[in-house]
Amino acid sequence: MKLKKKVKVKNPLGLHTRPAASIVKILQPRKASVFFIYKSERVNARSIMSVLMLAAQKNTSIEIEIEGEDAEETMNLLVAAFEDEFGEKNDRK
Repeated sequence: MKLKKKVKVKNPLGLHTRPAASIVKILQPRKASVFFIYKSERVNARSIMSVLMLAAQKNTSIEIEIEGEDAEETMNLLVAAFEDEFGEKNDRK
């Protein structure tokens, strides 16, 4: 199964180290292949350096591309993490 979905980066500092580390942590137990596509760059989302190199800033859209047996569950986890700003949303309150 192959899934694609666009998500918005809501973190004030964009996809910096903390969100990138969260993404890698979410993906560790997952079996699916996960890629992020931004400005014609397609990177392996399991690589913290690749995610950081996208330099995606606040309010930009990233396309998530997932393929594999647990693709749907993986997509749900990633979308929820982007929506929650990787836990940083609660830190500002």
